[in-house]
Amino acid sequence: MMMVVKRRQVLSIGIGALAMILLAVLLSLARCSHLAATSAAKMGTDWGLSFGAEGQQPTGNATKEELRQHNAYYIGGGQEKVIYLTFDAGYENGYTASILDTLKKHEVQAAFFLVGHYVKTQPDLVKRMVAEGHVVGNHTMTHPNLASISDKTAFAKELTDLESLYEGVIGAPMAKFYRPPQGKYLPANLDQASELGYTTIFWSLAYADWDVNNQPSRETALEKLTGRIHPGAVVLLHSTSATNAQVLDELIGKWKEMGYTFGNLFSLCAPAQG
Repeated sequence: MMMVVKRRQVLSIGIGALAMILLAVLLSLARCSHLAATSAAKMGTDWGLSFGAEGQQPTGNATKEELRQHNAYYIGGGQEKVIYLTFDAGYENGYTASILDTLKKHEVQAAFFLVGHYVKTQPDLVKRMVAEGHVVGNHTMTHPNLASISDKTAFAKELTDLESLYEGVIGAPMAKFYRPPQGKYLPANLDQASELGYTTIFWSLAYADWDVNNQPSRETALEKLTGRIHPGAVVLLHSTSATNAQVLDELIGKWKEMGYTFGNLFSLCAPAQG
């Protein structure tokens, strides 16, 4: 009888120990899952595109619907042959006046995403952009890698510092459009920007025009920018590019020959876009 009792005690102790081990494993898995989720939330993203057939809208590494939930866009919602022309500018390289002349000639309204250095050093060009009906958007104060900025206050400072600088130059508030430098961002940045009243604008067409020491040829520029144009395209060009200034007149003419018209960012984000 005593042996039976001892066996039962041993069995009871064994089951209890197994239960404790199982509980420890479950708690460890839950903790790992939480850490993985936290890590994913802090993981930076580089905006990217995949192109299909010529004339078809590309897919981004987030869908139109997913981005729209965070007040962000990369392309028009419909299939109308509309182009939204945008320029990024961190500094002046001598070509913006020519670009503005061409836009004025073709009666095209564009958007210029500017950083703090540009607004500080080129107030007359910024005033001209506004006077000629272009949108001036927020490209941050210092052009940082925002994929490394998770702190809400630090993120907000990049946008609000530029707002204040712009308003001091123009005497009016900045349009609430924001583009992450180099397309680098944290998913949380989209909601942080939205909380500040901003719409985040990515792009659906760009090409390698940013390296001023290795500019694409006229032929390459026209091939890329006409071959991959598509309905609702948000086109990103850099105003520092000599090639862009050279080909813009011809490029806009070719796009018009292809049946495209030009919209602005306010119409891109309008509810009618779907």
